[in-house]
Amino acid sequence: MDAVRVERLKKDYMMGTQSVEVLKGIDLSMGRGEFVAIMGRSGSGKSTLLNILGCLDRPTAGEVYMDGVAVSSHTDNELAHIRGEKVGFVFQTFNLIARMSARENVEMPMVYRGVSSAKRKRRAEELLSQMGLEDRVSYKPPVLSGGERQRVAIARALANEPTLVLADEPTGNLDSKTGKEIMGIFSELNEKGVTIVMVTHDTEVAEYAHRKVVLSDGLIES
Repeated sequence: MDAVRVERLKKDYMMGTQSVEVLKGIDLSMGRGEFVAIMGRSGSGKSTLLNILGCLDRPTAGEVYMDGVAVSSHTDNELAHIRGEKVGFVFQTFNLIARMSARENVEMPMVYRGVSSAKRKRRAEELLSQMGLEDRVSYKPPVLSGGERQRVAIARALANEPTLVLADEPTGNLDSKTGKEIMGIFSELNEKGVTIVMVTHDTEVAEYAHRKVVLSDGLIES
């Protein structure tokens, strides 16, 4: 079964009084355990597609299937539940909460799922240790390097043991050496069976994926 699949996917946005077609009818499936890179020029629809795959946005037309279940007609609360259960997000800008420690940031997705305080703490420390950050548990994001912040963000994405991790330009704010370290972590996660869908404009980063999907003007070019 596919981890996630889209059929005839379309997305329009209103720009003032004009409707702009961003995705124009995409068919795409990602198998469980696959590592897919989505590429294309700025404005090709990459991030829009990623947001729809992660149930952060709804398509204008077409359908999204997660583990074989159609989700586009679900309520906002149901979509939030699916995100919490099945999807982990990693962003270019890390999106960490500056006033919280690394451990507290990693705990956040578990707070929303009602995991007990002791379990949250144990799981967060375990994940940070896996990321090589056992000595940074109590540090807050402003004193961490870019690479350390992205490792915290990856640990947070894994907090609820998602079947799908979505990454939007995960190395975009990092130097090339740190970027390679972060991609090494993604490769290890993928080897453990985590499905990864990553938006990137960097051809070197895309080489880590099993498959490259190139978007152009809201359609799959190759």
